[in-house]
Amino acid sequence: MQFRRQFLIKAPLSLFAVSTLILAEQPPSGLQSQTSATPGAPPTFGNTAAAGPEVSALTFAEAEKLTQVTMTAAQREMAANNWRISMASMLERRTGPRKVLLEPSIAPATIWKPLQTNAKSAPLRDRFIRSKGRIEPLPKRDEDIAFAPVTKLSRWIETKLLSSERLTRIYLERIARFDPQLRCIITLTEAHALEQAKKADQEIAAGKYRGPLHGIPYGVKDLLDTAGIATTWGAEPFKNRIPKTDSAVVARLTAAGAVLIAKLSLGSLALNDIWFGGQTMNPWLLEEGASGSSAGPGAATAAGLVGFSIGSETGGSIISPSMRCGVTGLRPTYGRVARTGAMTLCWSLDKIGPMTRTVEDAMLVLKAISGPDAGDMASVPSKLDFDASTPVRGLRVGYIPAWMTDSTELAALDAVKKLGMNPTKVTLPDWPYESLNVILFAEAAAAFEEITLDGRINTLKIQTPDAWPNLFREARFLSAVDFVQADRMRRKVALEMARIFSEVDVLLVPSLRDEMLTISNHTGHPSLTLRTGTVEVAEARSDWAPDPLKPLPKFSPPRRVPHGITLIGRLFDEGTLASVGIAMEKYADVASERPAGF
Repeated sequence: MQFRRQFLIKAPLSLFAVSTLILAEQPPSGLQSQTSATPGAPPTFGNTAAAGPEVSALTFAEAEKLTQVTMTAAQREMAANNWRISMASMLERRTGPRKVLLEPSIAPATIWKPLQTNAKSAPLRDRFIRSKGRIEPLPKRDEDIAFAPVTKLSRWIETKLLSSERLTRIYLERIARFDPQLRCIITLTEAHALEQAKKADQEIAAGKYRGPLHGIPYGVKDLLDTAGIATTWGAEPFKNRIPKTDSAVVARLTAAGAVLIAKLSLGSLALNDIWFGGQTMNPWLLEEGASGSSAGPGAATAAGLVGFSIGSETGGSIISPSMRCGVTGLRPTYGRVARTGAMTLCWSLDKIGPMTRTVEDAMLVLKAISGPDAGDMASVPSKLDFDASTPVRGLRVGYIPAWMTDSTELAALDAVKKLGMNPTKVTLPDWPYESLNVILFAEAAAAFEEITLDGRINTLKIQTPDAWPNLFREARFLSAVDFVQADRMRRKVALEMARIFSEVDVLLVPSLRDEMLTISNHTGHPSLTLRTGTVEVAEARSDWAPDPLKPLPKFSPPRRVPHGITLIGRLFDEGTLASVGIAMEKYADVASERPAGF
């Protein structure tokens, strides 16, 4: 092989000219002929036609600054002379002449499988036992009905104390009254919802009760396809996009009898909380955004505009708005919930999950939407072992002492002790976990390559340095080698998480701790975010980098807003995660509090 390459490099140009002439005389065919200097010799990396624009040693000297590598002057000269032969042709898929369109439904061939690191962590049985509880009297005020959790709404509907149609009309009236303040609805599905509600009432009257979501109105983040109903991804280029089929999650909720009342807002292309209709606001503090990207699900659930909602997360998009808006957010294990019919941001990171008013509500929804689908190659069969009455005494709750700094986190740690669980110190290596985000940015830029290159990305409302348009453009200069190395680091980090979960049953972490947001999203572990208290803020919070020209509102005296914690669970062990969450939710006793004015 070394001899053949030396031959090709040192061979006279006249030899290549003869080869080129001979090839040019061959009849055209659908496939390009393979160039070979000698009949029977295998192909080599240095024997392709030159392609792409001319480059120089200076080109590489400047590019080195982007990739933080250094070559010598001789190495740059060799690379410049050889680039158009050895590397430029690798870009033909995109630059032509033989361009290949990669449809949105085409996922990468490599699939992340979290359980490869610890196959013993998944539950061995399917079991789902909801809380029994007594059936409380139906409240007299519509607003009290609207804010009731699904655990109560479902019992009222099942026993016919409340009709689905009445509940749907309550939410429709509240949406009309409050959405102008919140901007959390992209598409209201009023006629569709009333039709589904009437059908639910008819089925229940006939004794065909489908389960705890039957007749419950819900909203879904507007990146999940809905047949015949606009699914816009919150982004200007897709405002008129109308799918022909339902996403897997919407289809499963329809099968459960749930009532789709609204497509909820998300930051454009699933980033933060600003979409083409404006910024979605936090019901608890209308001077600040709801956080994102599941902004609409967070705001609508917190304001009592839906019974429950569906969000999605790639790097914090369920956790952050759940914290900001004071709702419960469950990010399932990667692969548990099929993403067929959902907008792709990152194939190996995207997850779909419920955002609700209580922990048990989240589990009721998770049960309905779980399961694989042929359209999502990363979705897998999984068991769900949950009993709402399971005791938590004796469970090991891991925590990293240096992270537990604010009063809410310390109070949560104290609650762990008082509930009979065992706080257990754990450690993480001091690694550059941000390096994993090479995967996030590279996959996201690939998912939206077409609109980045043709300029449609420039129509998005936000064009700041920390918004997708700039990040997608910058990501083109990430190294493919660094992508592979980040993927290897991902495996290394997953092994560390497997080690930690051999020592504890759940992890208690600050919800917005950068390291754990990055780690757990890349490893695929499930998370549960719930409100456990309050904090005071003297300034509005934002998902966006500070802008001196647009200072955030300040408050004197400070405003009191919801705050909480996040629990991280073993892979596919959402049952234990929920048991700990239910215990802590009852101990904190704040889940029923409402934002003033709603």
